[in-house]
Amino acid sequence: MDRRGVKRALAGILVAAGVVAGCATTTTSTDVSPKGPSASARLLPTKGNRAAGTVTFTQQGGKVLVKANVSGLKPNAEHGFHVHEKGDCTADAMSAGGHFNPAGAHHGSTASGAHHAGDLPNLKADAAGVATLTWEETDFTVTDGPASVVGRSVVVHLDPDDYKNQPAGNSGPRIACGVIARN
Repeated sequence: MDRRGVKRALAGILVAAGVVAGCATTTTSTDVSPKGPSASARLLPTKGNRAAGTVTFTQQGGKVLVKANVSGLKPNAEHGFHVHEKGDCTADAMSAGGHFNPAGAHHGSTASGAHHAGDLPNLKADAAGVATLTWEETDFTVTDGPASVVGRSVVVHLDPDDYKNQPAGNSGPRIACGVIARN
């Protein structure tokens, strides 16, 4: 091979190496997603109920990603779902207090403007009585401070939240509760 052929071969190898290196960098950067502080709650049924599951809270910048997976619900029904002010699930979760509301707002839907920080979308159970929810929230945090959900509780109710009746949306008895703890 002459000198010109060697230069072409080397140039081809360098280009191929650059493409492979570039692909490796791109693949790695898209596979890694940064995670912030997180907390979770293990939902346990209140007396006479079967609802149970998990809820995770992950801080991602100015938002908290909420993921819930709950089973043992009334099939094909909606259920109120809220963060409550106290981290106490005794007394059939009545000890959890009212909805978490550090701003002193009226109860309402997250889609309608004013609402408690603890007002979350209703859980929608499928035919097997299982509900999953993925929700981004900006009204509370996982980090320390007055808007933190850590040390509070998350509650599932028997009926859907109507987002109108004050102070709790007429969502009925508390059928599951879990204390939110930092991971």
